[in-house]
Amino acid sequence: MTAPIVISESPAPLAQRGIALVLVLWLTALLTVIAGGFAYAMRNEAQAARNTMSQAQARALADGAIARTAFELMRPRTIPGVWAADGLVHAWDEDGMRVTASAVDESGKIDLNAAPDALLNSLLQTAGQVDADTAARLVDVIEDWKDADDFRRPNGAEAAEYQAAGLPYKPANAAFETVADVQRVLGMTPALFARLAGSLTVYSGAPGISPQFASRTVLMALPGATDAIVDTYLAQRAAALAAGQPLPVLPLAGAGAPVNVWRIRAEVTAADGVVFVREAVMRQGPDPRRPLTVLAWQEGERTQAVAADAANAPNATR
Repeated sequence: MTAPIVISESPAPLAQRGIALVLVLWLTALLTVIAGGFAYAMRNEAQAARNTMSQAQARALADGAIARTAFELMRPRTIPGVWAADGLVHAWDEDGMRVTASAVDESGKIDLNAAPDALLNSLLQTAGQVDADTAARLVDVIEDWKDADDFRRPNGAEAAEYQAAGLPYKPANAAFETVADVQRVLGMTPALFARLAGSLTVYSGAPGISPQFASRTVLMALPGATDAIVDTYLAQRAAALAAGQPLPVLPLAGAGAPVNVWRIRAEVTAADGVVFVREAVMRQGPDPRRPLTVLAWQEGERTQAVAADAANAPNATR
């Protein structure tokens, strides 16, 4: 009987086995890197989604805080504990987030469109830290920007002066629409604007200011104001606030009264560190069908001007 023939494969050469092992190792490493990158990307996507959700929740709460503050300000003054537009910060927790809100009556600031030259001049010198000649020139330039004619004041600037300075625009010959617009005035520097911004408004329409709601910076701009007069008044105002009594008057400010135009600021801080700030300016009107008019609505941010103004608010130490 013939024995069966067995065909056997010869073992692969050692070099080929080594190459195969290296390829497997490289492939394993490549797949590990791809998997790690995918996991990292998914982690970032998940974190971004959580941040987006927190941002949306904080935004909604901030908008609600603006509405609540406006409601509280419209309540009768005779109700105990009623909120006032005095800068006092109100805080509460909602949906696991910290909410703070405050309001200031715009009559505590100097209106760019209504203030007399003397008040603007004084603000430029005290808050703006410029000399008397520079302040007088800037007042003329500001007035030329907003008056309706093309006649240049003695130290002012009309279209020809802006063209000579190489600027691609000319005076608006209309009232300032926002405080930021004054940055375009010839001679206004970023540093000077930063010192002035917190003390200015375009919403009160009043030639003077209400000292009950004014910062120390604004009070010092009143003609005839001194450190002693202003600091004494601020102490009296703080004491009246703490005791829940009517706020005192300041003879230097004249008969300034609130105009019921409120700048409301709401800030929401989430547990994960997300912060959203909403700022609004609202005017209370006599029509019960439309009790509020929104004059400004924007996302807020922490700035030196805001921080300085808040530090001088009536409730700064409360």
